[in-house]
Amino acid sequence: MRGGVRHRKAGKMINKLERKFGRYAIRGLMKYMMVLYGVGFLIFALSPDFYWEWLSLDVEKTFLHGQVWRLFTFLVQPIENSNLFFVLISMYLYYFLGNMLEARWGSFRFNLFYFSGILFNILMCIAFYLVFYFVYGVGYSVPVGLEYINLAMFFAFATEFGDVQLLVFFLIPIKVKYLGMAYAGYYIYVLVKLFIQCTQSGAGLLVFWLAAIPFVVGILNFLIYFVASRKTRKIRRRTIADLRRRYAYMQGVAAGEREGSVVNTAGARKVITKHRCAVCGRTELDDDMLEFRFCSKCEGNYEYCMDHLYTHTHVKREPVGGSGVGNTNNAGDKSDL
Repeated sequence: MRGGVRHRKAGKMINKLERKFGRYAIRGLMKYMMVLYGVGFLIFALSPDFYWEWLSLDVEKTFLHGQVWRLFTFLVQPIENSNLFFVLISMYLYYFLGNMLEARWGSFRFNLFYFSGILFNILMCIAFYLVFYFVYGVGYSVPVGLEYINLAMFFAFATEFGDVQLLVFFLIPIKVKYLGMAYAGYYIYVLVKLFIQCTQSGAGLLVFWLAAIPFVVGILNFLIYFVASRKTRKIRRRTIADLRRRYAYMQGVAAGEREGSVVNTAGARKVITKHRCAVCGRTELDDDMLEFRFCSKCEGNYEYCMDHLYTHTHVKREPVGGSGVGNTNNAGDKSDL
């Protein structure tokens, strides 16, 4: 019961944040991240030491030497794989996973998920440095990058779209949920093996914690998402074609196509808009930053802008044999979208 209450409070808080800051969300975030991915590949190919010298997240250089750009440039993770083919395959996979999650959650929620993973990595790096400084007298910056952030994104995709099939080695079809289980099992095996080796060799648990904590913190955003959504997560079968159509629709909504569809009526130019709020009447032509959603609780195709999506009165059709125009529910209920 308490878990359900906490989840509803968290959901309301995220809804409130989305209404207030949703217009600032980066649409198509993964295409920009893949640009950074490609830049990292080029940097490693041209000068492998340049990243570690000037771009990596070094806590001492960032905060004590004023090189604050490292808080952002560490995302230009160097790609050590020299095989361009596998690099392109990895880029396409991450691009696909991110776009499908954005289509399912919306741009704001996906931004929140991805950037929270980045923030957790930065805080973990700072915490490690401070612990080492106070215990050993010398700070140590744990290398952080996109590896675990992308892994958390893959786990989220496997949770949301578990029945989607991917072709392993371009030949073997396997459901994503099984790949997610395999990845999780592999990392657990590696950590258990490392723990045993550290205890038997006398190296101490320091080496183990240096590997285990970055892994846990790196996917902390997925762990929070998994726990928070365990009671409300719905298992829905989706094909790759369904996901691509959904993403294409979301991209079309975001683009807005400001000129609209134009037809001629008796020689007059008439603009037909794609979206119109049933409350205020605004369309995508009024503001290209507006977002529109259909309400699943309204009986009929009623579309609302984000300002009225959660505050409108739900439209109910007149029951057979009834009287009056129709029934409505309280406007305070949240719409299930």
